[in-house]
Amino acid sequence: MSPKIFIGTDSGATTSKSAAVWENGEPVSTKLLQRPTDAQNGRDAVIRNWIAGISDFLTQNDLEWSQVHGVGLAIPGPYERYGVFGKSPNLPASFCGWDVHHDYQAALAQKVGRSVPLVVGNDGNYGGVAEARLARGTTQASVLMLMPGSGLGVAFIGPDGLSLDGDTLAGMEAGHMPAPLHLLDGIAGSAPLPCGCGRDWGCVEAYTTLSGLPWLLEERLAKHPGHPLALSAAPMKEKVLSLRGLAQKADPLALEIFDFQARVMGLHVANLVMALDPGIVIIGGGLMDHEGTSPEFRDRYLSRIRETATPYLWPAQRNTLKIVPAVLGDLSQAIGAALVALYQTQA
Repeated sequence: MSPKIFIGTDSGATTSKSAAVWENGEPVSTKLLQRPTDAQNGRDAVIRNWIAGISDFLTQNDLEWSQVHGVGLAIPGPYERYGVFGKSPNLPASFCGWDVHHDYQAALAQKVGRSVPLVVGNDGNYGGVAEARLARGTTQASVLMLMPGSGLGVAFIGPDGLSLDGDTLAGMEAGHMPAPLHLLDGIAGSAPLPCGCGRDWGCVEAYTTLSGLPWLLEERLAKHPGHPLALSAAPMKEKVLSLRGLAQKADPLALEIFDFQARVMGLHVANLVMALDPGIVIIGGGLMDHEGTSPEFRDRYLSRIRETATPYLWPAQRNTLKIVPAVLGDLSQAIGAALVALYQTQA
C-alpha cells in the first residue's frame, strides 16, 4: 500500500508554494516549489494554480494523487468566517467573501476522485506550526514566532503543536498592537508611523518591517546628507530594498536602521512573553534568510532583540527563554499547512 501524504498549499498575493509531509510529520521534500498565484485573473485561476502546484510537486517526487489524504491551505487574513476571505490589502477586492474552503475542497475532490479533508488557516500561524516542530525537538515547549517581512506575522504554538487562532480567527495579529513609542527615541520621530491596517496608534509592524522602512530611511537620510542613498535619484522603494544588502556590507546607516527595528522587536517580544510565557521565541522572515543575509548580520539582529527584551522579563524567563532563528525559510508555511492537515486527522 502506498504511503499517505498530506499536502500544504501556501498562497500569497503573488506566489503560491506547495509542500507535503509523510504520516510521521517529516517533509517529503525541502526543495522550494512555487507558481504564480495569478490572483489578478480571478478566483478560478487561483484554484487552477493551486491544483497545478500540487500536480507539479507530486510529479517531481514520484507520488500520485491517490496518496493525498489531507490538504492544508495557508492564506493571509482577515477572514469573514472560517475559510472565507475578508478584505485583504494585497488581494483583489472581488476576493472578499470568497468561500475558498468550499471551492478548493471541490476542486481537490474532483482531482482525487474522493472527498479530501481540507483545513484553512492563517499563513503566519501555519508557518509557526512548522518551525515550532523543529525548535521544540522532543519537548512540549510552547513557541512564539515572529516573522518580519513586508508585514509582521506572529504565531503562538501550544504544547499540542497547533496555533492559537482566536474566536474570530484573528488570534495573534500581534503586528498591529501598538509599539511602546515612549521608549523609542530619535529615529522614529514623534508621530506614530502609519500602518496599512488603518490604525493610528503606531503598529509594531510599521517599526519592524519593510512597510515602515520608507519613513525610517527618510528620517535617517536627512541626518546623513552625504550618504550615497541621499545623493541617489532612485525611487524610495528602490532605496529601501537596497538596505538589507548594504547592511551585509556593514553600512552604518543601514545597520542603524536594522538595529532600531531589532530593538522594537525586542520590546514586542518582552510584551508578548508577559502574556504568553513561551519557552522558545523564533525569529523568521527575510532577515534570517541564509542566502540574503550574513551570519554576522543575523547574530547582530538576534543579539539586539535579546538585549532589549531581557530587562523586561521575569527572572525565571531570563534564564530559560530561548530566542532562535527560523530554519525553514519560505517553506515554513506550506509545510505547516501540511502538518495541520496531518494533525487534524490524528485528533
